[in-house]
Amino acid sequence: MSIRVLVVDDSSFFRRRVSEILNQDPMLSVVDTAANGQEAIEKARLVRPDVITMDIEMPVMDGISAVRAIMKATPTPVLMFSSLTHDGAQATLDALDAGAMDFLPKRFEDIARSKEEAILLLQQRVKAIARRRPFMAARPHPVATTPTRSGLSNSPLGARTGLSSTPSAAPARAVVPERRNPPRRSGKHYQLLAIGTSTGGPVALQKVLTELPANFPHPIVLIQHMPGTFTTAFAARLNSLCKIGVKEAQDGDQLRPGHAYLAPGGKQMLFEGRPGAARLRIMEGNDKVNYKPCVDITFASAAKTYGGNVLAVVLTGMGADGREGARLLKAQGANIWAQDEETCVVYGMPQAVAKAGLATESLPLPMIGEAIVNEMSS
Repeated sequence: MSIRVLVVDDSSFFRRRVSEILNQDPMLSVVDTAANGQEAIEKARLVRPDVITMDIEMPVMDGISAVRAIMKATPTPVLMFSSLTHDGAQATLDALDAGAMDFLPKRFEDIARSKEEAILLLQQRVKAIARRRPFMAARPHPVATTPTRSGLSNSPLGARTGLSSTPSAAPARAVVPERRNPPRRSGKHYQLLAIGTSTGGPVALQKVLTELPANFPHPIVLIQHMPGTFTTAFAARLNSLCKIGVKEAQDGDQLRPGHAYLAPGGKQMLFEGRPGAARLRIMEGNDKVNYKPCVDITFASAAKTYGGNVLAVVLTGMGADGREGARLLKAQGANIWAQDEETCVVYGMPQAVAKAGLATESLPLPMIGEAIVNEMSS
């Protein structure tokens, strides 16, 4: 049974282009199109698609307002199309807060080296989110007051996400995972928290990081697959919502407790020095590495610098980035946690870690922040 897609865009050319690409895949079928957000709401109710692709800027009603209304009336996985600009980044993050699951740049050449790669990427993204149900319970409120925290400047992040095979679509509905107690504290000594994620990561990171206290006793590094032009907006948003400070990592940053450092897009983030006085090295990304930044590379560098005194958490994402880095950390005695399948947008990266036998815990997203605080507090 094919995955049924509703394509929403005010440009008839773009609607036709996206429809042609999706219809090339025998697992995908474009069942209808809409020219604005209001039409999208109505057709989502009538057609009941498995996935909706949505533009942001449209007449009558914009895509963000449409996503918010659709999530209330007929929750459906939504893939946003956005521009790789600062304003585009702000709007895309707003759309993710409203309930969208993922996004792609509207200019496919910005994310692919060839036409064939762009076609495959779009098809795979649609199939990846089609099987997931919108997880409304884990989404933080988009409006929050700025808590008191140490000031940090915000400055870039990003990368291309990988591809993975996906099963057929499941009916879309909001889901609330069963609440259970966080894992018992291990008593292990820590010096670093490292979090890697991809598809669905912006919302997941926001959920986890907003639960960390201002006096969190360790530095935090974040590796999120996201275009570099989005970094300033994403870091600023996290910094305004979190009690900890959040900034984009810069070469030479000294790691400080209670501060999170976001890996810059198109580059790799590593460590140098010794624990307690370590600094970040930001290096140009190698074209032979699919992910820039790459979770495996940062995790491997953490294993070399911090040994086993690391809690590494792998959140929602496509592909298997993070598995090999987690393997190196595990060999040093580090603890590895993975987000559970039920609360992932795409259960790819956490599944790779869990299947390899590396994860000591598989936790639902709403519990991860609390569990981190419980495990890593002095």
